[in-house]
Amino acid sequence: MTPLEMVAVCGAGVSAGAVNSVVGSGTLITFPVLLATGLPPVTATVSNALGLIPGSVSGAIGYRRELGGQRRRILRLGVGALLGSVTGAALLLALPAAAFETVVPVLVGLALVLVVLQPVIGAKVRRRRERTGRPARRDGGPALFVGLMLASVYGGYFAAAQGIIYMALMGMLLDEPLQRLNAAKNVLVAVVNAVAALFFLFVAEFDWTAVALIAVGSALGGQIGARAGRRLRPAVLRALIVAVGTVSIAQMLLG
Repeated sequence: MTPLEMVAVCGAGVSAGAVNSVVGSGTLITFPVLLATGLPPVTATVSNALGLIPGSVSGAIGYRRELGGQRRRILRLGVGALLGSVTGAALLLALPAAAFETVVPVLVGLALVLVVLQPVIGAKVRRRRERTGRPARRDGGPALFVGLMLASVYGGYFAAAQGIIYMALMGMLLDEPLQRLNAAKNVLVAVVNAVAALFFLFVAEFDWTAVALIAVGSALGGQIGARAGRRLRPAVLRALIVAVGTVSIAQMLLG
């Protein structure tokens, strides 16, 4: 890489780390920059996955207050994220690069609709529970476990906008404030990136310069994003998720 390219990759890492900790879709910032430096798509994907791990961890640390009381839930959902990410990483190496291009914008679009409707859906679910007398499940039940596992298959494959899909699923099935869901999302994304990167270490080629630059940038960006994101009101955070998701879909379709 030239010095200018190194600056661009590190800057993309900062932006991606900040965006990931608040919303998700940071990969849509770093991935095109890596391709622009001349890296092959698979090498760019695996280098990006490893480089973004410090950013996910940094974002989770920034949300540590909101993580209180969620240990059991995250451990259970983390198992599903782990299984899904290994499957997705294997698919990346087995399938053609364009395999997910058609379905991904549809998945993200559906997730955005669910994020917008989450307050309405949540209110209806709560009223139904009150009528039936059935308490809410703190872990979201089998539906959330399976849904997050399937979303993590995609996350292990490419990872762009996986955080938006996680937020949509948890928003529907968990009776928790949006900021607490965001904190859990950061931990699960860190699990997916870490497991996929560990898998890739044994079977794929990395560009270690790119990994280091994104790692440093995303770690810094994760802290910046967490500090800003924790101050956002739920309605503003939801609007930001929808805005970033819409841009992500446009980039996927036009790219």
